[in-house]
Amino acid sequence: MASLSFNQFKIKNPVGEFSRTLPQKGLAQSTRVGFRVFASETPAEPDLSVTVNGLHMPNPFVIGSGPPGTNYTVMKRAFDEGWGAVIAKTVSLDAAKVINVTPRYARLRAGINGSAKGQIIGWENIELISDRPLETMLKEFKKLKEEYPDRILIASIMEEYNKAAWDELIDRCEQTGVDAFEINFSCPHGMPERKMGAAVGQDCALLEEVCGWINAKATIPVWAKMTPNITDITQPARVALSLGCEGIAAINTIMSVMGINLNSLRPEPCVEGYSTPGGYSSKAVHPIALAKVMNIAKMMQSEFNGKDYSLSGIGGVETGSDAAEFILLGANTVQVCTGVMMHGYGLVKKLCAELKDFMKVHNFSSIEDFRGASLQYFTTHTDLVRRQQEAIQQRKAIRKGLKSDKDWTGDGFVKETESMVSN
Repeated sequence: MASLSFNQFKIKNPVGEFSRTLPQKGLAQSTRVGFRVFASETPAEPDLSVTVNGLHMPNPFVIGSGPPGTNYTVMKRAFDEGWGAVIAKTVSLDAAKVINVTPRYARLRAGINGSAKGQIIGWENIELISDRPLETMLKEFKKLKEEYPDRILIASIMEEYNKAAWDELIDRCEQTGVDAFEINFSCPHGMPERKMGAAVGQDCALLEEVCGWINAKATIPVWAKMTPNITDITQPARVALSLGCEGIAAINTIMSVMGINLNSLRPEPCVEGYSTPGGYSSKAVHPIALAKVMNIAKMMQSEFNGKDYSLSGIGGVETGSDAAEFILLGANTVQVCTGVMMHGYGLVKKLCAELKDFMKVHNFSSIEDFRGASLQYFTTHTDLVRRQQEAIQQRKAIRKGLKSDKDWTGDGFVKETESMVSN
């Protein structure tokens, strides 16, 4: 699949100054004939719109795949509230195999875990992909695209290790008019048992084969969603891009055990007295996600520079500042899932306002003005040591002042004297 320029679609189905002269009002004002009033120009608002793989979004904020994109009603709400794009909850051909349990979430609070007063900083889920019939989801995709033709709807898809199944799922989804695919190579629980999700994303040989199938069939942009549960996340990201994916999304949730109830001695979330490791998200994963996104962005910069690949940052986004950090590390878009579950769909208005405030402080007029601007400040520890040693030597040289009597000058005599005073 050929890579795209940002100004074209891969798909066939889309998607002053003023003055005035005051009149004379008698002799007393005869000297004010030339008086002029100038209106100060109001600075233009920062532009949050982005174009990613040919897809235009009013802002970089994307509903991440999960409960916030589970049906027509909630996805419509997301568009109405102003989200830049929506990624639906992951679908597969046979929803009958997907059986969820309740409760399926557990929270981690700041301070003593279990306290109802502490701020929520971590969230675990053992939820699976969509348990709704594929045909139902497809009808709702089609309805959404008919009602919101200019908004971006992305289908998250996952299948077993079967080329025919992938081909069928891709074809049926494309017929609804969705704008792009996000491939779930990263769900950490439940699905890997069926050679799906993270089972593919953690195996580069398997990933290479499946990406080949997908990109040979898909006619719309494809993002590969990466698992953080791997030693080097750049390896599968590199494979996905090399095999034709237009973008990378990172990170999915981190495999975790939320905690143990010290009264019952049972793990959380507790289902009939038992539990299973699940995916960890929310504020606590943000620093980990930043590191993973930074590594992917630097890899893309060095190995795929000049090509129109995209990066979508995910992990603990609840404020405009959180989003700005991802963009400064190279992300084109920023996904939010758990944040919506905690704060509601109206969160996007706060995110947009806070991101604009950040941009105004730095005089940035567009997202591209600062995207990737902080990548240049990451280096190796060895280089940090070298840089600090050089800086120390420079500071010592300045403090030493003149090295010889021949270095004295007439113009800088006072400053030269001060450079050799110790107190």
